[in-house]
Amino acid sequence: MEGMLFAILAGVFISLQTVFNAKVSGKVGAWATTVLVLGLGFIASLPMFIAMDDRSLFDIGGINKLYLLSGAIGVGIVFCITQAIRLLGPAYAISLVLVSQLTMAVIIDTFGWFGFATNPLTMNNVIGLGLMMMGIVVIKMKARSWKRTQKQGSLCE
Repeated sequence: MEGMLFAILAGVFISLQTVFNAKVSGKVGAWATTVLVLGLGFIASLPMFIAMDDRSLFDIGGINKLYLLSGAIGVGIVFCITQAIRLLGPAYAISLVLVSQLTMAVIIDTFGWFGFATNPLTMNNVIGLGLMMMGIVVIKMKARSWKRTQKQGSLCE
C-alpha cells in the first residue's frame, strides 16, 4: 500500500513539476529552466539528506558506474518533458511520456536488464500498452475536434 501511495504521489508531482517547468521555460528558456529545476532540487534535497540519511554521500564504491549516469539522464528528462509540454500541451505530452515509460519498463522486465529478474512478456502487457496507445489517439482526436469546433465558432461570430 505504501508503495502505491508513493507511486501516485510521484505521478502527481511529476505532472505538476512539468507543467510549472513549461511555464518557467516560456520566460527564461529551456536550458535555464533545467538548471533552475535541478539546482533548486539539489538545494531542497541536501538538508533532507543530511538530516535523515545514514549513508555517506560519496560511498559509491560498490555501485556500477553506469548507474551514476542517472543524473545526466535527469537533465534529459527535465529538458525533454518541458519542451514536450510547451509544444504539445500537458495531457498529450504526459500521455506520450507515460506510454514510453511503461514500454521501457516492460522491456527492462522482459529482458532482466540492470540486474532485475526477468518477467515474461505476456499478452496482458501487450494489450495494456495497446490500450494506452489507443487512449493517446483518443485524446489527440478529441483535441483536434475541439480545436475545429472553436475555429468554426469564431467564424460564426
